[in-house]
Amino acid sequence: MKRNYELNRLWIALLVAVFLLPLSVSAMEMDDCLGCHGYADEVGEELFIDADKFTPTVHAEMGCVTCHESVTDEHPYDGEAVSSADCLDCHEELGNQYIATAHAENAVCSDCHNPHQVYGIEAVSGPEMNKQCSQCHEDADVMASHAEWLPQASLHIAKLPCITCHTSAESYEIILNITQKQEKEEGLTGYRFSSYADLKKYSGEKEVQRVIDIDADNHISLAELRTFNRNPAYSDLHLSGTMVPNEVSHDLSTLDNRYDCTFCHASGPGSMQTSFLSFPTEGGTYRRMTVDEGAMLDTLYGTPNFYMTGSTRSAALNIIGLIIICAGFIMPIGHGTLRFLTRKNRQH
Repeated sequence: MKRNYELNRLWIALLVAVFLLPLSVSAMEMDDCLGCHGYADEVGEELFIDADKFTPTVHAEMGCVTCHESVTDEHPYDGEAVSSADCLDCHEELGNQYIATAHAENAVCSDCHNPHQVYGIEAVSGPEMNKQCSQCHEDADVMASHAEWLPQASLHIAKLPCITCHTSAESYEIILNITQKQEKEEGLTGYRFSSYADLKKYSGEKEVQRVIDIDADNHISLAELRTFNRNPAYSDLHLSGTMVPNEVSHDLSTLDNRYDCTFCHASGPGSMQTSFLSFPTEGGTYRRMTVDEGAMLDTLYGTPNFYMTGSTRSAALNIIGLIIICAGFIMPIGHGTLRFLTRKNRQH
């Protein structure tokens, strides 16, 4: 009897060990990590992680221990060093592209990318993309080097992310952003990218995308673009267009076709069919929404603040241009005809 009692106790102890052992060595959940690392006054600026910027990332979906697998429930009191995954463990293809570039000799992944604030290309604005480049490349130097061969260099650099040209991506997409009027010095007017707070003043209780997406179907129609542009309540808001690669690449070489003006300015309406409107989110990222095919071609009403010489084709502008040309011929021909018919009256 006593022996059976001892055996029962042994089985119970084994069962407890089986069920509790995984719990004792299980890693912390992300919320547990952010309970300390989400506060700079607890861990210091170097180890601080901004939860608002980290949570929307793909890395957050994977969980902290995917990269820091040595962390246990006893951290930080277990005395164990925290392991960190190598970026190439997951991003081998991009890493191989980057290693082959001259940049690899001067910067590692973390010099350009904060692993706790990494977003896809669709969630970042053009100016944000260029911030990575400007950490090393001075604006004045970039402007001077491009001005040696690129007409209107300042305008191109202001409108395009660096990776539009410095990439191995074969094609691009048109991205529209809502910009906000702001007063500059000497009475000049400029525009900046509208923030979530800016658009919230216009949308009120509704989501910010409802400023344009009136029917809330997560798609921008040509009619909705026209309504937005004609609405006097939005007179301080304008659409600003740019071009970004349609895929992410870390091969920073410049393809030969980027030196050819016709790549952008005479590529025809086919390349202008696909476009997106990018809305700022509360967390500081961006969310893209599809726009009607061909909307970029309606430069008078659909996208009046986006016109690319030689690429944007508008039937209305063609008609207006034809009228101007015809009027230019009518005036001298009419004048000459009248003089010919009245020549006898001037013979004296």
